[in-house]
Amino acid sequence: MKHFTSISAFHRACGYPPPQQPLLSLLTCEQLLRCTFGEDPLTTDFYMISFRKMKPGGRFLYGKTSYDHEAGALSFIKPRQVIQITDLQFVEMAFMLIVHEDYLLGHPLHAEIKKYGFFEYEVNEALHLAPREEKILWDLYHQMGFEYGNNPDEYSKEIILKHLDSMLSYSQRFYKRQFLNRSTLSGSTVTRLTSLLTTYREQGHLQTLGLPTVKYLANQLHTSPRYLTDLLKQETGKTALDHIHAFLLDVAKNLLISSDNTIAQTAYELGFNNPPYFTRLFKKQIGLTPHEYRAKFLN
Repeated sequence: MKHFTSISAFHRACGYPPPQQPLLSLLTCEQLLRCTFGEDPLTTDFYMISFRKMKPGGRFLYGKTSYDHEAGALSFIKPRQVIQITDLQFVEMAFMLIVHEDYLLGHPLHAEIKKYGFFEYEVNEALHLAPREEKILWDLYHQMGFEYGNNPDEYSKEIILKHLDSMLSYSQRFYKRQFLNRSTLSGSTVTRLTSLLTTYREQGHLQTLGLPTVKYLANQLHTSPRYLTDLLKQETGKTALDHIHAFLLDVAKNLLISSDNTIAQTAYELGFNNPPYFTRLFKKQIGLTPHEYRAKFLN
C-alpha cells in the first residue's frame, strides 16, 4: 500500500503542479480534471477536504464504500485513512484542500480537528450542500486561497487556519441539517435500530455472538459507526451504545420478574459475559441492582 508523507510527492503522483507551500495545498477544478492512482489503495499524512461532482466511470473509495459520482458533495479524509482513487474526472466547480497534520502543530486546531466526527464517516455519508451552503464554503476557500497565493507573512498561517476552523464549524452545522432531512425522508433511525436489536435477540445471537456492537448495527444500516452515533444523538440526544444498553436493560427488567433465573443466568442470556458488569450497568441506568429490582416487583 502506498503511503504519502509529503504533499509534494502526492502532487507528483497526481500529475499536479508543485504546491506553493510544503504543508498546505489548495486545488481547484483546473488541476482536478483527472486523477488516478491505479488499483492499489493508499494512505497519507494529510487531512483532505474536497467538494466535487464526478463524471461516470471513476472510483473514489474509502472505508468500504464507493462514492456516488452523480451527486456533488463535500467529503472529509483524515490522516492514514485508506482511500482508493481511480480515474476520477471532475465536472463543474470543484476544490480540494490538503492540510498536512504537521501544519496544525502548535495551534488549537491540532486537537480540535480530531473532535469533528465527519472525518470518520464513509463516502456515502458525504455532506450534500444546498446552494447557499455551497457559496459559504466556496467563499471561505477563496479567502484561504488569497492568503495561500500571496507572499506569506507572520499573519498568513493564522488567517488560513481561522478560515479552516470556520469551514469545519459550518460543515458541522450543515451536517445537522442533513441529519434532520435524512430522518424525515428515511424514517426514525431509532425505529430501525430497535427492529435490528429485536431480530438479533430473536435469532439467538445474544447467546452465540454476544452483545451487539455499534459497528455491527452500523453495517446492517449501511452506514459508519460514527455517522450512526451522530445521527442518533441528533434525533434523541443519546449515542448508539446508549440505545443498545437501553434495549438490553428493558429486556432484562422483563426477564427478572418473569423467570426464576439467577442474575448471572440473566446476564448470560442477554450476552453479558461478565455478570458484575451487567449488575453495575443495571444499577447505573435503572437506579436499583437487579436483585433490588426483582424484589421490589415480586413483593
